[in-house]
Amino acid sequence: MGMDERIIDLSEEPAGVSVRHTQMVIRLDDREESVPLEEVGALVVSHPAVHYTHAVLAGICGNGGVVIICNEKRLPVGMLLNLTGHYTQTERFVAQAEAPQPIKKRLWQQLINAKILAQASVLAHLRGDDCGLRRMALEVRSGDPSNIEAQASRRYWPALFGAHMHRIPGGDDPVNRMLNYGYAVLRGAVARGLSAAGLHPSLGIHHHNRYNPFCLADDLMEPFRPTVDTLVEEIIRTRGADVALDKEAKAQLIGGLMSRPFRIDGDKSALFDAAARVAATLAAVYTGKRKKLILPEYGEK
Repeated sequence: MGMDERIIDLSEEPAGVSVRHTQMVIRLDDREESVPLEEVGALVVSHPAVHYTHAVLAGICGNGGVVIICNEKRLPVGMLLNLTGHYTQTERFVAQAEAPQPIKKRLWQQLINAKILAQASVLAHLRGDDCGLRRMALEVRSGDPSNIEAQASRRYWPALFGAHMHRIPGGDDPVNRMLNYGYAVLRGAVARGLSAAGLHPSLGIHHHNRYNPFCLADDLMEPFRPTVDTLVEEIIRTRGADVALDKEAKAQLIGGLMSRPFRIDGDKSALFDAAARVAATLAAVYTGKRKKLILPEYGEK
């Protein structure tokens, strides 16, 4: 995995997608484009008239990529990813499934602490005041029994987007639609990292839903979310509060996620690499080789 990987979005016009040799070929009305399969980090499909061959799906997944399927509202409804990406996968599945509750609670504490610190950095940078979130992050205990995460959110969203803001995962207003789209791309990247680390994305740390096959991806992406929030804030600030989730907005979200480095353990990594590194440390915790996760850090250093 590396900086040359791409997120390809097919949402604005009909397309035919096939494989020629080791290239994914995209045929549009007036042109044809090709991308090496090994460079496709994620394919996001939301236009109803996109047709692709089985070789496309198998080729992307076989090279470690992810395919995200969206509905007519351009909200994600499905995902395909590689499930044979690590030679010790069965061993890690077992360790993951049998992880004791105290370990899961400590992992959740670390994830929420990192998420709230990231939110604090976003507010301090954009609004000049972290609204007390850094202090709240220190109050997160094992398993977050006091739900500091929700308390922080009630301060965070109005401070970032205005008093009217309510975070609604299925919301259809401009801000929520862009957040939903950005999080879907992020979720795919994290799910891919988990697969590469030999972990199953449905076996969550905190999230548990029999209808959600990506509970662990939802857990592990928590500290990454504020990067999406920052990108959405930029779009709203430059294009207005009623901006549509159009081709330009999607390009800004995808481009921002792919170009902004994440600081992991003193190094700067692109999104796919950062997600894979975090997932690898989670696998090490499950197998007893580590005590804590290595998570992205925010703020100037």
